[in-house]
Amino acid sequence: MTTFTDIELSMTSATAGAYQSFKLSDFRGQTVVLYFYPKDSTPGCTTESMGFRDAYAEFEKSNTVIFGISRDSLKSHDKFKANLGLPFELISDTDELLCQQFDVIKQKMMYGKQVRGIERSTFVINTQGELVHEWRKVKVDNHVAEVLATVQTLSKSSSIPHPSILRDALQKDTPCHDPKHRPKKAVYLPISPTQAHQNQ
Repeated sequence: MTTFTDIELSMTSATAGAYQSFKLSDFRGQTVVLYFYPKDSTPGCTTESMGFRDAYAEFEKSNTVIFGISRDSLKSHDKFKANLGLPFELISDTDELLCQQFDVIKQKMMYGKQVRGIERSTFVINTQGELVHEWRKVKVDNHVAEVLATVQTLSKSSSIPHPSILRDALQKDTPCHDPKHRPKKAVYLPISPTQAHQNQ
């Protein structure tokens, strides 16, 4: 599975104007959803961000943190986050460091012209810091529901004990104090010489 170089960027915080650093390694042990979007306060990005906002509590139940990423400034992010009441943080990638790492900078057609910008994309990173799912050229409709379903499946599978743990548990010689459930003694039936010869 793909792993990533740790890039440190700035992101919003619970207090407007007070920014904090972001590094993927700081969130090991949690599932991380990174959604890259073109620009703050545009119609598609607003709808997508509201979708993640409305489903945020369900993502939390699956031990998942969400981050939105664009090339906008932290000041722009603060305004966008406050206007929508987003419960998660927005990362500012003005130098396109994380964008380049996830290969989301593309040539796109806008109003009949080719422009360079972020291709709407979402990535899920598991608790070990490995990329396990990605969506590129995202269409906003039903996208958040698809991401949530993926995260929930991932959460269920990670809660199943490793096969070696189950094996070790079964091999433990645990005494049984209930006579009804104690293993029965083996009973050996006598075999005649003729039967013994036939079994050879």
